Amino acid sequence: MTIIVDGHSLTMDAVVRAARRGETVELGDGARERMKHARAVVERCVKRGDAVYGLTTGVGAQKRFSVPPADEVWFNRRLIDNHRVGVGPPAPPEVVRAALLRLLNGLASGYAGVRPEVAVRLTAILNDGPLPAVHLLGSPGAADLAANADVALALFDGFDPAAGEVLAVLNSNALSTGTAALALSDAFRLADAAAAIGALAFEAFAANPSPLDPALAEARPYPGLREGLDRLRGLLAGSFVFELGSARSLQDPLTFRSVAAQQGAVRDALTHAAAQLTVELNGPQNNPLVLVEEDRIISSAAYEVLPLAAALDYTRIALAPLLTSATEQTMKLLDRPWSGLTTGLAATPSTVESGLSHFAITAQALAAEARLLAQPVSFELVSTSGAEGIEDRVTMAPLGARRLADMVGLGERLLAVELLVAAQAVELRGRRPLGRGTGRLLALTRESIPFMGEGDSLPHDLEPLRELVASGALSEL
Repeated sequence: MTIIVDGHSLTMDAVVRAARRGETVELGDGARERMKHARAVVERCVKRGDAVYGLTTGVGAQKRFSVPPADEVWFNRRLIDNHRVGVGPPAPPEVVRAALLRLLNGLASGYAGVRPEVAVRLTAILNDGPLPAVHLLGSPGAADLAANADVALALFDGFDPAAGEVLAVLNSNALSTGTAALALSDAFRLADAAAAIGALAFEAFAANPSPLDPALAEARPYPGLREGLDRLRGLLAGSFVFELGSARSLQDPLTFRSVAAQQGAVRDALTHAAAQLTVELNGPQNNPLVLVEEDRIISSAAYEVLPLAAALDYTRIALAPLLTSATEQTMKLLDRPWSGLTTGLAATPSTVESGLSHFAITAQALAAEARLLAQPVSFELVSTSGAEGIEDRVTMAPLGARRLADMVGLGERLLAVELLVAAQAVELRGRRPLGRGTGRLLALTRESIPFMGEGDSLPHDLEPLRELVASGALSEL
């Protein structure tokens, strides 16, 4: 499938498809015309000698100095060289592709004022490569200048930039936004997996189904709560837990009792973040901005992506309790006084074997690391001294997006542990029938990890379960 880039309709799904599946990208015809008109505005301003930031003047503290027309190419190439200050490892190819697509969509909007030829070259890099080597570190989120300079070096290799074109590439949060798109897509998938595994753990614990009553969504009309309840009830449809007298306790621990609310909070946070992301994928992130209809150029702070950066913080904060609850559910299933089953879910009660007990330590370690990544960063202030005090506001959006991606990765491994434990417990419980979705989940689990019987070795490689969690298959249950 070809992704048409028109400057205003880029989606998270399209970013994922281009970044991870290598789907072809094509510049829309309307975008080319819009860029031509925008470039004409820029050229008229340059011809008149208007003082326009980064077009006819220097940037940052050097904004007071003019750039003579004869020095345009030299000045633009110096901008690239001066901003190539990124450090650390190279960004993964999928992150680079996501960033390039976001950058291309921004150029296609016309607000950047570059020639269509620049967007055509960027399209060719996306489709045919080679991808530029982009340093992952060095942007505080007030435009991803360092990363974009790495891109600009490749983009303008053997192609002279015109006035304002390098700045249009530099002044974008393409790396932050592209990374966020991939991380949020993965977080949605993680939330679906958490719901499915949480439902299986609910059966494994023989929990009281009363907190899953749909009346709760009427009394507390959070959209995420309604979605969480519907999802859990669908997964558990037909399960023994809804049979009269199936519950082992009148009041279960909160990690089981409030599972729908916890999952609902994550879904509400993800929905909000996805809405902010959509704006950032399609809204201009440049300074200055070309207003074609008004035939003028304005100075702006369009690279201020605090709405997205704050939403990423919110998402990680909402995700942390869900992962903590997954850990607590795991530990309670492994603990005989809580589960009513054998210690460590050993296959037989009279044994010195500890069963799966020590996976509790693994779960605790993963959850602790994940919680540390939830710390908000969008209010962080690096310094006020840059560019004579002009650059005194940052969002740390690249860090916020990377932390979400890392948190999801830890969450996948944590849920793999919970799935291992829940599957063992539900089979030891021996209660049937399982739910429509949880029954399928147990079957999928057993395709790669067998029940641990008496004398069997621990499953030392949980990567097949992590891959199952990450695959998206649990979203379809």
